[in-house]
Amino acid sequence: MRNRVILRYSDSFKRQVVSDLETGRFATVGAACLHHGIGGATTVKRWMNRLGKYHLLAKVVRVEKPNEADMVAGLRREIGQLHKALGQTQARSLLNESYLQLACQRLGEEVECFKKKCVGRQFIGASSESLPLVPAGQLEATVLE
Repeated sequence: MRNRVILRYSDSFKRQVVSDLETGRFATVGAACLHHGIGGATTVKRWMNRLGKYHLLAKVVRVEKPNEADMVAGLRREIGQLHKALGQTQARSLLNESYLQLACQRLGEEVECFKKKCVGRQFIGASSESLPLVPAGQLEATVLE
């Protein structure tokens, strides 16, 4: 088994490295790491965050075309609409499953057995608005037609 060496830096050492960066002794974080023999790429950046020296950290500036901001907003709206549609579809699916369970209960059949009988049968073109309401006594004859 390989013995790993874990370095722990003292608080005074951390403050000294950050201070050297703040005074301009080192132009970059990488130069300070190289000089002091610090191996981690984000170690000194983490120290600057903890010491509140945010002004020393590089700032991320996003440059985009004017239509890109509109496109991002449009995509976010579309994602919201898709989430809403997905929720409605899931609600419809739960409702249909409940209707199937109720119909199978009235027929006196198990849901899985009913599904096996109806494999491959599709009711194309029949929407929920076009199906007539059928009394419970006539349900058996109507479901299998």
